[in-house]
Amino acid sequence: MVMARKDLGEVLLSKNIISAEDLAQAREAQRTAPGDIGRIIVDLGFASDKDVAKARAESSGCPYVDLTTQRVDQSAVTSIPERIAKQHKLIAIAKNGTKLTVAVADPNNQMALADVRLATGAQQIQIAIATEDDIDDAISRYYKSGSGDGGAVAPTAGGASSSGGGAGVMSGLASISKDIATYGAREEVADEDENAVRQQAEEAPIIRIAHTIIQQAIKDAASDIHVEPDRRGVRVRYRIDGVLHEVMPLPKYIQAPLISRLKIMSDMNIAERRVPQDGRIPIRWDNKDYDLRVSCLPTIHGEKIVMRILDKSSVLLGLNKLGFTAEVQAQIDEITTQPNGMFLSTGPTGSGKTTTQYSILHKINTVDKNIITVEDPVEYQLSGISQVHVNRKAGLTFASALRCFLRQDPDIIMVGEMRDLETAEVAVEASLTGHLVLSTLHTNDAPSAVIRLVDMGVEPYLISATVIGVLAQRLARRICQNCKTSYQVPAKELRRFGFKPESADQEVTLYRGSGCELCRHTGYKGRLGIYELMRINDEIAELVVRRAPLADIREAAKANGMHELREDGLLKVLEGLTTPDEVMRVVFTAGH
Repeated sequence: MVMARKDLGEVLLSKNIISAEDLAQAREAQRTAPGDIGRIIVDLGFASDKDVAKARAESSGCPYVDLTTQRVDQSAVTSIPERIAKQHKLIAIAKNGTKLTVAVADPNNQMALADVRLATGAQQIQIAIATEDDIDDAISRYYKSGSGDGGAVAPTAGGASSSGGGAGVMSGLASISKDIATYGAREEVADEDENAVRQQAEEAPIIRIAHTIIQQAIKDAASDIHVEPDRRGVRVRYRIDGVLHEVMPLPKYIQAPLISRLKIMSDMNIAERRVPQDGRIPIRWDNKDYDLRVSCLPTIHGEKIVMRILDKSSVLLGLNKLGFTAEVQAQIDEITTQPNGMFLSTGPTGSGKTTTQYSILHKINTVDKNIITVEDPVEYQLSGISQVHVNRKAGLTFASALRCFLRQDPDIIMVGEMRDLETAEVAVEASLTGHLVLSTLHTNDAPSAVIRLVDMGVEPYLISATVIGVLAQRLARRICQNCKTSYQVPAKELRRFGFKPESADQEVTLYRGSGCELCRHTGYKGRLGIYELMRINDEIAELVVRRAPLADIREAAKANGMHELREDGLLKVLEGLTTPDEVMRVVFTAGH
């Protein structure tokens, strides 16, 4: 398209978005692994997608557009086939006679321009720059026909062939109503007849139903799919932005063949219905690779299936994308450049601990460091890092892998989770012998982590000698930027978060989403992290050795600069990123 007129890195440098050291590091990374410098700068956490897109617009002489607020002409959108829009990461936003305005992520993609000209016949094409994420969201919003341009869901293994699954992508869950009705006329078979059950699971209507449930979840950016049998039917729910939404009920006669189909796709034993099973479904859809981690659990109404969706190609890796304040991010950068010690991420399941660990690894992964991880399972593959998958049946546990790691000359070790005393002791040993160890724990806040390690049986003096920092975190839903509105509340209502009103009648401006099509009328779209970072100083180390009460450790941490989860939540409420109700939902527990 339009060739760059200025160097993108220099534009970012001139605007003080990145430093000269940042640019030098990015260019060094580009030399070792060639790629777009803007993408490298974002992946290293030096700048946001939006900053890079604006700089790219300036460097190429094209305007920048914010697709979350830009008015888009639907007739312009549909002038470009969805397949081309997705392939080249672009979307038409305006049309005036033979002139077409197209928002793109890469203004130098000449092949994209040629395809657009050929498909539309436009005599003049004006290029605008937008972020890749905004373009993907806009494509999902404005292309609703599901004509098949994007390609059907195509599982790649485990009996998940798309043959018989229909030609083209379904336009939504409503599209399978005909398959459900058609299947209702089938004669039921006994669950004990494995061959008959398998035959039903291989029929085209059941294949289409299973594929459409998965495809729609991916399109809706769900993190989990729940297929739950009850007494009268089957409930399908998606977890979107951390909250479950019921998307459609299915009749009871669909239960047995659908569950069997999902088990076949996951390479499970369909004849075994008495014990839990685990499997996985690798899927390629819309030119992206996904991995579905599948869990099957016997219940009184039949087997329940839960599928965790992992997007291999778009794992969130930039620390700057996770919602850290500048102060906390600077402290994490300092902690994770230490030559030895343990840095722990804590929080309940689904709070983003693994994402934080991967983001840290991505940032500190340089050619001069030997990084090894042991995980159960390996969720995302990182180039340049040796990742080991736990295999308990073969005797490969966290602890046994860690012992082997110490003979592999590592600089940095990541342990997926501290689950037992044996693993914790080997991790402590690795830290004491000159290695930086990253790991996770299940605790409610940062100070509780040291108490948890003591409860596991680790000696307090070893904890004080090795743990250098603990990051507790939660994930809160972000206010939808498309329907965000302001409102006034009395400041005293924020006292529970630690806010101190200047006067009794003071009011503060907060924000919420009024609900729109983009956010499924929830008022929220996307998530952000809420954090508390406890750094271990001499006072806290002494309290740990003395087995001091948790309250004393917490007070010492606050005196050392730790902002509690509720305080970080308050900051993000006042910044208009989330709502008080959302912070209450994810942070506050009884007694706190």
